[in-house]
Amino acid sequence: MNASKPKRILIGKVGLDGHDRGAKFIVRALRNAGYEVIYTGIRRTPEQIVRTAVDEDVDAIGLSLLSGAHNELFARVAELLKEENAATIVLFAGGIIPEQDIPHLKSLGFRRVFTPGTPLSEILSALAAELGGRPATGGGANS
Repeated sequence: MNASKPKRILIGKVGLDGHDRGAKFIVRALRNAGYEVIYTGIRRTPEQIVRTAVDEDVDAIGLSLLSGAHNELFARVAELLKEENAATIVLFAGGIIPEQDIPHLKSLGFRRVFTPGTPLSEILSALAAELGGRPATGGGANS
């Protein structure tokens, strides 16, 4: 048995956004890097995302949204995590998020916000830094 368990990351699509190609790409990339990934599928409520994250004891939640409702929906996820005493779960976001909205999301507790065109190596390096190093199975970003 491996002494250190792989970090667990939940990837979720909140709201009515049904575009999941990018989320599925990230799920696959994170799994290939050695993370244990739970993908919730599309059109989930903030309540469903948080309940799954708490039940699955995840280390991080990555939210993807392309519909423009990120300020409201992501804020609700952050609020619910606090209510569940789970605010230590690392939050990150991706999708079509205007630059001017990124400071607001960071003020809610989102550690990283990835916009279209962010290199995969940058995403993996950022998550490794946020989650305390490389995944337990030896994957991760190159330095």
